[in-house]
Amino acid sequence: MRTIGLIGGMSWESSIEYYRIINELVRERLGGLHSAKSVMYSVDFAEIETLQREGRWQQATQFIIEAARQVERGGADFVVICTNTMHKMADRVQKQIGIPLLHIADATAEKIKARRLRRVGLLGTRFTMEGDFYRGRLVEKHGLDVLIPAERERETVHRVIYEELVAGKIIPSSKIQYLDIIRGLVRDGAAGIILGCTEIGLLVGQADVEVPVFDTTLIHARAAVEYALEG
Repeated sequence: MRTIGLIGGMSWESSIEYYRIINELVRERLGGLHSAKSVMYSVDFAEIETLQREGRWQQATQFIIEAARQVERGGADFVVICTNTMHKMADRVQKQIGIPLLHIADATAEKIKARRLRRVGLLGTRFTMEGDFYRGRLVEKHGLDVLIPAERERETVHRVIYEELVAGKIIPSSKIQYLDIIRGLVRDGAAGIILGCTEIGLLVGQADVEVPVFDTTLIHARAAVEYALEG
């Protein structure tokens, strides 16, 4: 079994889900008392959020590079960044470490293509929805057609993530707003919805949506287990 290197704390609410899912899947696959071999470096999200908000992405990149080096030194065989937004610097992180980085967008795209879908809606932080590092990767590398909400709706999605979900607040009115936004994407032709922030799955899930939902936390965690147990 390979040792999984987890970079967490962004937020710890979703990092808990990664740890739970990974260990449940390993036990399911191997049985008995088996659990995953893992190393986690958990950041202080307040520091990361400040860098994001102020657009200090070079400093944020160095932060994640150092975290990746820490888990590599701790014995990890590969790295999983437990957040969508911080994949903004994934390619630069990969160049600074000697072990593979398992990209969340690639894992998600493979699941979408396995369902033979092409046009999907994307929810996430403003950085994820509007930046090329994520949507562009889905389009250019995987040939997907990715829709995002209108500007006002993007602000709502972003606000709920940073003011509520990362603080563990699950508010029914916010769920209603998210579902309205998702229905709008479906009306625009989305055949599936990417929950492109690792906290969104705490608020909405497949039972709430009429089209396939791609929960990136679950998909990424499953991909980590598959790679850890490969061979």
